[in-house]
Amino acid sequence: MPRNRLAPGVEVVAVPGRGLAVRTAEGEFLTVRTGRADEDDLLALLSGVPGTPADEELRRVVRGFEEAGYLADAARPPRWPAARRDVRLLGDPALTGPLAAHLTALGASPRTTPLTPRTTSAASAASPPGTEELLEGDPAAVVWCLDGPVPDGLWDAADRLPEHGTAWLRCHREGLRAYVEPLAAVPGDVTAAHVRARRLAATPAHRELAAYWSGPRTSGGPVPLTVPAAALLAALLADDLARWATGAPDGTGLAGVPARRRLRQVDLRTLTVTEHPVLPVPAVAPTPAAVPIPRKDG
Repeated sequence: MPRNRLAPGVEVVAVPGRGLAVRTAEGEFLTVRTGRADEDDLLALLSGVPGTPADEELRRVVRGFEEAGYLADAARPPRWPAARRDVRLLGDPALTGPLAAHLTALGASPRTTPLTPRTTSAASAASPPGTEELLEGDPAAVVWCLDGPVPDGLWDAADRLPEHGTAWLRCHREGLRAYVEPLAAVPGDVTAAHVRARRLAATPAHRELAAYWSGPRTSGGPVPLTVPAAALLAALLADDLARWATGAPDGTGLAGVPARRRLRQVDLRTLTVTEHPVLPVPAVAPTPAAVPIPRKDG
């Protein structure tokens, strides 16, 4: 089968009376100035048809496609490396189930921790797993999915995973909104505590939000996590994890923010995803001890 030479998402269309145009992966149309090059031969060459004649003029046009980044790289897509295949999943099965399926299809080896009160959003989760317990089996990454708010202290130990060389990714739901937090892979990346602090700083209702997190809460009817919503959240998590594992460029999101510096909010009614920049919170220097000022006699 002929190997198409165009990059993924790039297409060439013949416009009646106007020659050829490129539709970029971003959806922009650009006119192709072919000069004396034969348009049919150019289309055949870009489609990978063997035996297509290529004169100097045709090679010039193809070089233009290459310099603009519209030709595919001959290298194969990166595979999930063996050293990063072991991914530990914790939390609610409604989310860890589809996430495990996505990760397996991508080449990872997810292992799901059985559901316990210590790994859920239940208010009784007063004694969450410690860092050493989370590191059992030496996972390359830990993903924690909650179908509810995050109780105070539940993710404190997990926030230290990047210090031990383990990637840390998480999501949770608050009412009809879900939050996919940025992956933390090395010390200095955005942790759950950083996200919490930034969200409190960004709202005038910081006291109310802090009280909502700490509970107790009187809630209305249960909010079912639909299959499409769970699939979307799992897909977002799996894509972030795959890009980290394979070293693929994460590019920038809808808000022009790198993946490791963005918080995604998902409206569970419409499945609309919005992105917000989030940065690590610098460590605060301790308050200096008060030093008594000596009095002068006399």
